[in-house]
Order: sequence, then C-alpha cells, then structure tokens
Amino acid sequence: MRNSRAVVMLGMALLAGVTAVGFASRWLLQTSSSALTPVAVVTGDVGLGQPLNPNLVHIVSWPSGSVPPGAFKDAKALEGRVVRTSLERGEPVTESKLAPLGTRGGLSAVIGEGRRAITVRVNDVVGVAGFALPGNYVDVIVNTQEPGSKGDSQQSISKIVLEKILVLAVAQQVSRDDTQPKVVNAVTLEVTPDQAEKLDLARSVGSLSLVLRNQVDNHTLPTDGATKITLLGKPVAAVPASAAVAPPVPTRVKYSARPAVRRNCIGVLSGTQGSQECF
Repeated sequence: MRNSRAVVMLGMALLAGVTAVGFASRWLLQTSSSALTPVAVVTGDVGLGQPLNPNLVHIVSWPSGSVPPGAFKDAKALEGRVVRTSLERGEPVTESKLAPLGTRGGLSAVIGEGRRAITVRVNDVVGVAGFALPGNYVDVIVNTQEPGSKGDSQQSISKIVLEKILVLAVAQQVSRDDTQPKVVNAVTLEVTPDQAEKLDLARSVGSLSLVLRNQVDNHTLPTDGATKITLLGKPVAAVPASAAVAPPVPTRVKYSARPAVRRNCIGVLSGTQGSQECF
C-alpha cells in the first residue's frame, strides 16, 4: 500500500516538473523572440560608392534594445542603394550611411549636397609626400606674382586661398580605410562652387601646394601672404637723391621807402655864405 502511494506521488511530481519545464520553455521562447528584431547587415566588406545587391545583404536577429537608428528590416529595400561610407562584414546598414535614392555608384555618390569635385595635378611635394589621402583635409596655397602699382616691378607671393578642403580621392582611389601614403599625380577635392572658381583661377595664375591639416581642427587663420620682402625682413627704404627734399628758398622781403619826417628848418647867413639848419 505504501509502495503504491509512493509511486503515485512520484508520478505526480514528475508530471508537475514536466509541466513546469514546458511552461518555462514556452515563456523563454516568447521572451527571447520579443527581445530580437530583424536587421539588415552586409555579408562582406563594402567599399565607398559601391551599390548594394541581394548577395551583399542578409537579415539577422538583433537585440531590440540596441538596434541602430535608421536600420533596415527588409533586405529588398536596400537593393540598388549606394553606400557613402565603407562598411565592414556584419555591420548594420543604416540610412545615414547611404546616398540618396536614385544615386548611382561611383565618386559622385559621396559628394555632399551643394558641393562639387575638382581635380588638381600634384607631385610628391605638392601632394604632401602622398599623405593627402581620401578623408583628409588640406589647405591650398598658390604661388604667383603679386600685382604691383603702375610702373612698379612685380614680386612673388605665396598665399593660402582655401582652407579645410576635403580630399575625396587620390588618383582613382576613394577608399578611406587605407592609411598608407601614396604618391600620385592627381588629387580630387570637394569644394563649393565659389571655391571651385577660386581653385581653377589659382592653378592658372600660379603653382599650387597642398598643406595637410588636422581633421578636427576647424579654426581658420587669415594671413597676408608671404613675399620676398616679408620673408627676409623688410629693410628701410633708401630715399633716392632725386627725391631728396630741397632746402626752402628764402623769401626776399621788399622794403618800401618811408616818407621823410618833416622838420623845422631856418636859413643862416654868415658873411657871404648862407646855410640851412634843421631841427
């Protein structure tokens, strides 16, 4: 009798345990499924300006509390979109990393709104020994002849004409992940339309040089430009002899005769001679 009761109690305990495990598993499945969100990520490294296709994107479960803003849940919505920044394998695709709808692949996809791309010819010196890479910022210096006054001789001047200009590409390379210096013969810069006009004029009137600057430095420092006189120290200009100031010519004073003072006179007769005395 006691054995049968023990068997019944053991069976009831096993049934209750199985039921509890079933409820717990179901609860865990529901909780875990509600804490995950489908997010589109890239299946491999994607370069700047490259269009996306179904082979480059797939959907993964992402923790709901850490989904990046602007993430996509449908891979079909990304077909044909162009990335404006490099993406690494497994990185979520967000709207901020994509070019506007309708943009085709290539360098034009990474040009900012209201900006233009212009290419300048460089060498190992002008291109800062190859350290002016895509994503860096440079200043542009022009060396030309300073306009002088009529009849004056011109002198050379070096002047910063553009500051904090983004380098879009060097030669045909647009990737911003490579940090190795590359000596190239052309650099493409991102400028405004006004800056494009200045840069085109600058390269036609003189030679250009690029000055590499810190990426987080936003300060602009206006300069007067450097000339040979300011470079060596401006000497005191000698006054030519022809320009010497002549001594003042003394003014001749004209004197006018003063009228004689009227005096009292008397005639004096002495013997046979006479004279006149005045007082």
